[in-house]
Amino acid sequence: MEGVGNTQSLRDEVVQSGLRRTEELNATQPEVYTFSIIYIRRTPVAGKGSVTPLQQSALIPRPVLKDQLTVESYCDKEGSRTEDSLATRAKQLVLWAFALGCSATLLHAPAALAQTWQPPQTSSPAAAQFPVASDVRVAGDAKQTRFILDLDRKVELRAFTLADPYRVVVDLPQVTFQLQNGAGETKRGLIKAFRYGLVMAGGSRLVFDLAGPAKIEKAHVVDAANGQPARLILELAAVDRTTFVQQLSADSRPQLRPAFGGTPIETTSATPAALNANAATGSKPDARPVIVIDPGHGGIDHGTEASTGEMEKTLVLDFAKALRDRIESSGKYRVVMTRSDDTFVALGERVKVARNHTAALFVSIHADALPRGDSSAQGATIYTLSDKASDAEAERLAELENKADAIAGFNLTEEPSDVADILIDLTQRETKTFSNRFARTLMGEMKSVARMHKHPLKSAGFKVLKAPDVPSVLIELGYVSNKDDLKLLVSESWRSRTVGSVAQAVEAFLGKRVVNATPGR
Repeated sequence: MEGVGNTQSLRDEVVQSGLRRTEELNATQPEVYTFSIIYIRRTPVAGKGSVTPLQQSALIPRPVLKDQLTVESYCDKEGSRTEDSLATRAKQLVLWAFALGCSATLLHAPAALAQTWQPPQTSSPAAAQFPVASDVRVAGDAKQTRFILDLDRKVELRAFTLADPYRVVVDLPQVTFQLQNGAGETKRGLIKAFRYGLVMAGGSRLVFDLAGPAKIEKAHVVDAANGQPARLILELAAVDRTTFVQQLSADSRPQLRPAFGGTPIETTSATPAALNANAATGSKPDARPVIVIDPGHGGIDHGTEASTGEMEKTLVLDFAKALRDRIESSGKYRVVMTRSDDTFVALGERVKVARNHTAALFVSIHADALPRGDSSAQGATIYTLSDKASDAEAERLAELENKADAIAGFNLTEEPSDVADILIDLTQRETKTFSNRFARTLMGEMKSVARMHKHPLKSAGFKVLKAPDVPSVLIELGYVSNKDDLKLLVSESWRSRTVGSVAQAVEAFLGKRVVNATPGR
């Protein structure tokens, strides 16, 4: 409103320009008039209805501005015909003061609106359908400890203990965790640390590392009440090892299933009968070699984590998806993923996926990290299976990767072999030969596009590589603890080049088999 200096000049502007009648009711608020100052500058009116409107309006309650008390009644021709009485003049002065007040308010309305109005916050339907965990507290000492998790609604749970190492596991329906960074590093009383996350589709899990043997005294969720949200409460009490072991039962090692009941969740592995179901329909079996790509970790198991927050489970999943797409684009191979989302898959299940699909090749994708302060190691490394680690670093890494099941709260008992040891030994010898051959081929392709470790070929006792009849390798793409490696790991350009080199190695290793592919192996 440039050019309007004071109240008197503003009044002069209004008097000379006039106001138009605005007594229409507001469309969305029936009891409110919309009062708009239509014209306020000395701009000539070109014709009827051609005045320039002011962009702001004021909403005035109907009881305040009655129909007969409109600006037009006192300002235009109709007003000029009214009796020039003292009462009339008094009404005019009152109305002018009111109009000037509205005008001044409207002058400042845009800035006020910009400062106070915010668009309504909406959440996506996908996020809204799951309960949300928003805060956590731990209290107590080495004898009794209480853990509290705030939730936006009540959920069911199931809690049990695991030994060696001492752990408490709490299974929940799928929950969206919105906890502060580092929340799981809370150390107090009987709880050394805890992890949380998706352990399967439809199910989340909390895993507590204990300072010693303990029993679960209480594990329940209370309703929201007295201004407090719904809360998951876990109370632990210290016991001796004998008591701890006695409380373990078959229920302490349940099948992987949602906490709210139902049948066990099927893993991504398929039976040979399911794979050959097309035979029953008379269709020709798919004779293409199967390549199983295994993105490490997932769900509650984050893997290694960079100081800037990038998690191994996400980096390797992105790489694995890109590799799958690149290999499938040739049409020569069938690709199976052990996981294609942020879900935990036990090590034994990953091996079963390869064996049940009669895979021609198993490629596990990971990223390494060294202890804080040690960022000297860098580059990609390719690992194969061996009983004795090739060096101390390979031994350390295998030990770390083999803890994945413990991290996610699973029993660590080895599954019994289903065939005679002598047969396993004979088969594994041949399989190791093929695994080593592919590893060398892979190194030759990768070194032309990616930075490699100074000792790029290593071996150790990785559980995930123990399929006796499937050539298997584990690729550590780089170190998230090294800033240069991390820069590459998050780079799409680097990922594309490296994916291309791995796909080329697969082609070099399996190319001849594709030419002579037959329905069975």
